[in-house]
Amino acid sequence: MVEGRTLWELMERRAEATPDALMAVDEDMRTLTFAELWSESERTAAGLQASGLRAGDVVTWQLPTWIESLILVAALSRLEVVQNPVLPILRDREVDFITDQADSRLLVVPSRWKGFDHEAMALAIAERQGRDMRVLVSDRALPQGDPTRLPDRAEPLDMADQPVRWIFYTSGTTAEPKGAQHTDASIAAVARGMGRRLAVIEDDRAALVFPFTHIGGVTWLFTSLMFGNALILTDTFDPDGTPEVLSREGVTLAGAGTVFHQAYLAYQRKHLRPVFPHVRAFPGGGAPKPPSLVEELRVLFDAPVLAGYGLTEAPILTMADVSDRDDELAVTEGKPMTGVELRIHRLDGSPAAPGEEGEIRARAPQMMRGYLDPLLDIEAFDADGFFRTGDLGRLDDRGNLIITGRLKDVIIRKGENVSAQEVEDLLITLPAVADVAVIGVPDPDAGERVCAVVALADPDGTLELPEVVDHLRAQGLMAQKLPEQLEVVPAIPRNATGKVLKHVLRDEFKG
Repeated sequence: MVEGRTLWELMERRAEATPDALMAVDEDMRTLTFAELWSESERTAAGLQASGLRAGDVVTWQLPTWIESLILVAALSRLEVVQNPVLPILRDREVDFITDQADSRLLVVPSRWKGFDHEAMALAIAERQGRDMRVLVSDRALPQGDPTRLPDRAEPLDMADQPVRWIFYTSGTTAEPKGAQHTDASIAAVARGMGRRLAVIEDDRAALVFPFTHIGGVTWLFTSLMFGNALILTDTFDPDGTPEVLSREGVTLAGAGTVFHQAYLAYQRKHLRPVFPHVRAFPGGGAPKPPSLVEELRVLFDAPVLAGYGLTEAPILTMADVSDRDDELAVTEGKPMTGVELRIHRLDGSPAAPGEEGEIRARAPQMMRGYLDPLLDIEAFDADGFFRTGDLGRLDDRGNLIITGRLKDVIIRKGENVSAQEVEDLLITLPAVADVAVIGVPDPDAGERVCAVVALADPDGTLELPEVVDHLRAQGLMAQKLPEQLEVVPAIPRNATGKVLKHVLRDEFKG
């Protein structure tokens, strides 16, 4: 294992330790060694600097999970900019808000990806904002320059004194995204802890099959540099194609959550031969895991599911360990990572008794520095500096965390947060809708699906799901937030203070 105070320092030390070792391989069998990552990122950093990028600038980038994305991240680290990765599935509304709030100087996008014109969106946003934000279109190619022209790097600061180097946005419970500010040190704390819980070694090959722009994707980059393992990249998850790539490349750590694990099970059942003969663990998180899934994976692959719990604001607070018992793995999210402090509070704010359910609060080395909008910090942290997660849970007698529910009005669909309020705010603008509540209902594949419950302005009128979807698309809502279920009711149930009784709706429409 190697250490470094910054991502760039970490990469330099890894390139010195194992220069010719495989760092990444993609679905097209393109490869990257640690030495190649270092040399390519130096040239890209020089090319970006020649275009006017300077230390401290904010760079928003929206590239898929490509080898070039790894190189871009390292290059931006060399230039000491603030990186703002955003999911490729985000559209005009979110990207416009994010780049404006973050005061981005550069927006990096592909020209087109999965049928969507990112270039046109980015140029329109830049023109609409009317400020000095440039757009760089990158289709598996990055700017090149002379590394000898790069400035000397500043001496890396100690962990506690590091500046913000990352802004990751989460939809949370509000209609607008929230920017969580991280340092290299906070991401490194996550990567180090995850690597140790998974007992990562240089021979490991980990599946990076979800968006690299997610904080979990960047965490895996740090882990790879620390522990020397290779990453298997796919820019899009396909239930048949992706397991085939992982099988070909000898995956040992097959992440990264329930929907992915279900696909691996289905793929194995189609084949007589072992499809993942070298797999030793299934890391996961972001969505509930049925105990039956844990058992099936153990039977078919003889490997455990090692689940974790965290948030963009505080990634992987707890995680299972390779030494944990199967009964622990089936129903818990593991024990707190090194340095993590967890408190469970009753809803009235008082400390919960041992084993009692309550709100999970956390203080940890991987905690964000705070939101980009400091007003959001007021309610986010308690008087002792513990982050209010908004999730409900309890600790068992072995110190494992068991998640029991959520205070936040968030729907977790395939590991991604969907703000119910955001969808509601857009749906209420549909003339046919008089009142609306958006809820998450259980879904065997997605974890939860988005269900819109509406009361119509005309009691004798009708409304169909395609009309709702078309309206939301026209408002710029991304596809992952679109309702998959529509229920029309005479009235939305509310209590005496006017609050929607969403638990009543969930019980009615969960079937």
